[in-house]
Amino acid sequence: MLNARDFGALGDGQTDETTALQRALDAAAKSGETVYLPAGVYPCSTLRLAPHVGLCGDPTWSFREFGGAVLRLNDRAACCLIDATDAFGATLNGLCLDGADNLGEGVHGVLTDPPAYPAQENVLRIERCKIAHFSGDGVFLNRIFCFTLRHSMFAHNGGHGAHIRGWDGFILDNWFSGNRGAGWGAEEESASITMTGNRIEWNKLGGVVLRGATHYNLTGNYIDRSRCAGISIRPGRKGGIENGVFTITGNVIYRSGAPHGTPPEDLDSSQVRFEEVSGLVFTGNTLRAGQDDGGQGDFSPQHAIVLRALKNSVIKDNVLDGAALQDLLVDLAGHGEGVIIQDNPGSLFVPN
Repeated sequence: MLNARDFGALGDGQTDETTALQRALDAAAKSGETVYLPAGVYPCSTLRLAPHVGLCGDPTWSFREFGGAVLRLNDRAACCLIDATDAFGATLNGLCLDGADNLGEGVHGVLTDPPAYPAQENVLRIERCKIAHFSGDGVFLNRIFCFTLRHSMFAHNGGHGAHIRGWDGFILDNWFSGNRGAGWGAEEESASITMTGNRIEWNKLGGVVLRGATHYNLTGNYIDRSRCAGISIRPGRKGGIENGVFTITGNVIYRSGAPHGTPPEDLDSSQVRFEEVSGLVFTGNTLRAGQDDGGQGDFSPQHAIVLRALKNSVIKDNVLDGAALQDLLVDLAGHGEGVIIQDNPGSLFVPN
């Protein structure tokens, strides 16, 4: 392991560290080593990862504050802080990536953006990191192929917590909190994603937003106070892949459709919204309406489950105990063959 201080990095929060840190990363690339960042604040512009290189620190950050090794964006013209394009087998571990209170416009925390899908698996790992306050997405992974996001926090970014276009991801035990986009946004093709044990909360455009996605497993997540639907699966771009093959089970979906600021589209005031989906299993989930913390704000959502044009799908055995203010089920019809919608006990929420 190489120590960034040996390459001239200071971590004093004042000195531009771009050259020193890139020098350390380039040295690590020669033999596939890891660069260790001691605790401190390292202002810098874009750093580029090479294949089989690690960049790590000690994860001592908290929910509200940065801690340990903090890479702080100091270039408003940068496209990202960490460019991991073609960094096959690279790892970010135990770091804070600080977007400096949304500096610049559309600057991402971590970026992969190749012109085409790679010929081999990326196997990018982001673990125990806090990635927050970027003007763009926390992570923008375009044309990614095999990756993991684990034990990390993606929070208070101007875009999505994580923006994904790609395949084969493990999304485990993370926070996606307070982003102005969605917590998890996949608005182009995405597939073969396992999301387990995540807390997805207070995101403006929804908790999990999927457009033209397929083969997702969402299990055991806590989805809280989304401004729009907690989970939304709807048609993608014209010519994109068909929404299909989803197992969504064992999730708690709480007080979605939060009426903050401009009211969302009426049907977005829902716990879940599924349109033009085939091969969907939505079962064993618990839905409940609510308001802001501390008994503040208006109650939401208006609707619990919104459905349209399903095929070979099961919406069954969910508990809708006080799940919505107006409707437990809004069925817009247009379904194809093999659709079962039954045994979803519940009641409308009546505020005291």
